[in-house]
Amino acid sequence: MTQQIDETDRNLIALLQDNARLPVATLARRLGLARTTVQARLDRLENSGVIAGYALRLSQIARPALRATALLSIEPRTGPAVLARLKSLPQVRRVHTTSGRFDLIVTIEAETTEALDETLDRIGEAKGVKGSESLIHLSTKLDRGA
Repeated sequence: MTQQIDETDRNLIALLQDNARLPVATLARRLGLARTTVQARLDRLENSGVIAGYALRLSQIARPALRATALLSIEPRTGPAVLARLKSLPQVRRVHTTSGRFDLIVTIEAETTEALDETLDRIGEAKGVKGSESLIHLSTKLDRGA
């Protein structure tokens, strides 16, 4: 059965995405609902898997100094092997499949240019990677979290 999400659920989720540490009483006040109603909605959203968990979001101060995106083209049927290689690299933070000219979008975080360069080299050497293009992130203008 598919979980039904209504406008109130969407508003609750938006508040949590902005600050997941808001007390239920504050959420209730902002939504104009009873605290018990909000708690019941949270429980339902968590139990159904709509809310998969709550995570720590680091400020720019605490994040690794360098972030980059690598756009990868891979050989047909090599996705699982390439993904296994990417998972083995601790600087690789996220991997997305995509449509278009590239097959994968890889987000990388590193403390030094050397570590970033080393990670990009390891990615480029992975069996199944046809080609890559990397983009170093300079500054963050908008971050709504992951």
